[in-house]
Amino acid sequence: MKVKRGKKRQFPVILLGLLIVTGIFVFSFRMYFGDDIEKTINTQDNASVSKEEFIDRIRPHAQELQASYGVLPSIIIGQGILESNWGQSTLAAEYNNLFGIKAYGDEEKVNLETKEYINELWVTIQGDFRVYDTWEESMDDHTRLFVNGVTWNPRLYEDVLLANNYKEAAQALQSAGYATDPDYADKVIHVIESYELYQYDQ
Repeated sequence: MKVKRGKKRQFPVILLGLLIVTGIFVFSFRMYFGDDIEKTINTQDNASVSKEEFIDRIRPHAQELQASYGVLPSIIIGQGILESNWGQSTLAAEYNNLFGIKAYGDEEKVNLETKEYINELWVTIQGDFRVYDTWEESMDDHTRLFVNGVTWNPRLYEDVLLANNYKEAAQALQSAGYATDPDYADKVIHVIESYELYQYDQ
């Protein structure tokens, strides 16, 4: 009977020991890794840092495209921001399509919901969009659209290429029907001016 009582006393002691060890482990983990985890979360949630990183990521290629084809970097970056929500949209984040470029024929595509302005109303429709391997590939295709136009009008975006500044280019985009949004040009201009994207134009 004494042996049994002895075993009963040992059980709570062992349990208490396990709890202490577990507590030490958790405390140590938070001490070593807690600050880094918190910094990572704060960095990811910091919108200004995210926006700067987005601009820095696509700016060099936008400037290369201007050197080769004449499209203003402010227009490329501004549209990329507006169309992809700073690269955070599903189409941009998962399928590398920064500009909402539609897919036709046998092109690799994904079908997603999109909003378009039809008969003075915003409506949600399903659309086929191009899938790219990288954001830069999406930027190349975006520029080719301006350079080559469309099958029914190869010169559709000629005024975008010939524009002397971002305001003229944005208005030319809207006139050519790039987007159904009646305020599209104003929105592109607002983004460019808010983040001083015109400084990248040469």
